[in-house]
Amino acid sequence: MMPTHGHREGVHNKKSNGGGLTIQTLSGPQFATAYCQRPNQLAWLLGAGASASAGIPTGYAMITDFKKRLFCQLSGMKLREVDANDPLWIARIDIFLSTRSVLPPPNDPTEYAAAFEAVYPTPEARRNYIEDAIKKGTPSFAHRVLASLITTRRVPCVFTTNFDPLVETGATVTDQLMSASERAYLTVAALDNAERAERCLRESSWPLLAKVHGDFQSLHLKNTNEELQSQDTQIRSVLTGACGRFGLVVVGYSGRDASVMEALTEALSQPNAFPSGIYWVARSARSVLPAVTAFLEAASAAGISVTIVESQTFDELAADIADGIDLPKPLLDHVLQSRPAEVLRSVPLPTRESRPFPVLQCSAIPVLSMPKVARRIAINTPVTTARVRELLKEAEVWAVAASNGREIAAFGPDEGLLRAFEPVGGQLAGTVELHPERDSWALGLLYDALTRAVCRNQPLFARMRRAGHYVLAAQGSPKESREASERRNARLLKLKQAYSAALFGTVPKQGFLFNEGVQLRLERAADRWWCAFEPTTHVDVPWPDKAEPGADDDTSEPQPGPVRRGDPVIDWRRELWANRYNNVWARIVAAWATMLAGEENGTLRAMGTPGEAGVDAVFQVSPVTAWSRPSHDHDYFSRGGR
Repeated sequence: MMPTHGHREGVHNKKSNGGGLTIQTLSGPQFATAYCQRPNQLAWLLGAGASASAGIPTGYAMITDFKKRLFCQLSGMKLREVDANDPLWIARIDIFLSTRSVLPPPNDPTEYAAAFEAVYPTPEARRNYIEDAIKKGTPSFAHRVLASLITTRRVPCVFTTNFDPLVETGATVTDQLMSASERAYLTVAALDNAERAERCLRESSWPLLAKVHGDFQSLHLKNTNEELQSQDTQIRSVLTGACGRFGLVVVGYSGRDASVMEALTEALSQPNAFPSGIYWVARSARSVLPAVTAFLEAASAAGISVTIVESQTFDELAADIADGIDLPKPLLDHVLQSRPAEVLRSVPLPTRESRPFPVLQCSAIPVLSMPKVARRIAINTPVTTARVRELLKEAEVWAVAASNGREIAAFGPDEGLLRAFEPVGGQLAGTVELHPERDSWALGLLYDALTRAVCRNQPLFARMRRAGHYVLAAQGSPKESREASERRNARLLKLKQAYSAALFGTVPKQGFLFNEGVQLRLERAADRWWCAFEPTTHVDVPWPDKAEPGADDDTSEPQPGPVRRGDPVIDWRRELWANRYNNVWARIVAAWATMLAGEENGTLRAMGTPGEAGVDAVFQVSPVTAWSRPSHDHDYFSRGGR
């Protein structure tokens, strides 16, 4: 049993666009059954697709290569910098060429010839290109099957638009496997020796291989639109004459060049055209070009049996034929040596109920440990957290603090805290335990402290807002030393590589400063605390009548004043992020995870004043992000009554 591939369907009809005509459609095995009963009544026409599995570039591959070379010639880019296998590059090339009007639009029937001539304008250059492409080919499984049919005289003639020698090479090998009296001795004719083809037709001296566009060793090759407009008179008469004696099997030919299609259409006018029918092989009945559909409908209207054979490849069709036809043992062994590997194989089913490793990367790093206590400061006047921050700012004390109404909890040097809170009778009163899972003031204190800790000794700065805290990449000061600038740039290198763009600058046409950064959140999930972060682009848009505060922090209560409506940079920001697809997001998330974890093995200190009396906020985080999530019905997603 020969290996076969792909989906098999029964016979069905395809309605034409007009006239009520129908075109029968067969699967590969169904065609093979009919073909094997009378193979010598059918001629073959092979296009470039028939040589694809043999290693010869297809017409589409050649068009892509031509367009890539033309793009590089016109744009000045290097060939090795352009990946023609990338759909994004192909789209870019098509857009570029469309603006130059140097080629027909994509999928136009004349695209191949026009692109070939644009890149290689002389016949000699085109012939050299073809010779180099031909050297890559070796007769495939399908060529061995076809050659075996030729040697056993089951194929009277083969016409091909290809320049390669695969058919004649395959037939020479299969001839040598048989005794001298059983050999077929295939006649090969091209444009420069078309009289051979005429003699074969006149004397019925089969088998014949006629190369309608020339042979790769010929001086005459048909490639350009001008060359393809008309078929060589002698070869054309042989093709139309053969169509009056045999049916036709068309494989790997799209019908793009007008010369061959005109010859086939001309053959329809003969009294007994295609006596054994026309079999047009395609991946699906819906994939044939309009020119092919028009030809088949004209043939059907002339009373000729017309069938579309759905088969994915020439190899697949050849396997179906070889499975149903008897071949001498030497030829059968020769064919089986190159049969393609089976596509369908037995695969053990998984025995586990779920995958052992998650598949979604989350933008969150685990907080392995965080402060349990903070400095307690007793006060004689109730204050809000906003007032506490104002007192620290007025006293120029670097600290983080929060109020629960009756007392203050803080991280920072004791001396500075006493000085800052003297107006409210502040006194050191030991420490206070922090329970962020139940006390919102404690969660806010740790949130502020973590943001400060992430930025300390890093080329980062914080924008602490009531709506959320941001950690942003720092541009540096004009007064920064050369050594400090080099250290900052080295630390930001991974982020620059991840974004492949500037981390800070000004918004075009508007002049607002922007910084790439993340918005931080301190969240509890899966029975642990996480530092969640969302990459974002922060833009310093001034408020009406007054600039936004220039300090790193702005956590004061909102004051009455002008209201800014809308976001003037929303379109710019949306366009900036539009092309940052999953692979870019993955790099950005990984780079920020490493940056947020710092350079001290994940140890982060908010104050960093070990020599002073006081309480510091020390966090231990991991640079390894979270993966996946428990499930949609996990308790985490139902918290807060949602």
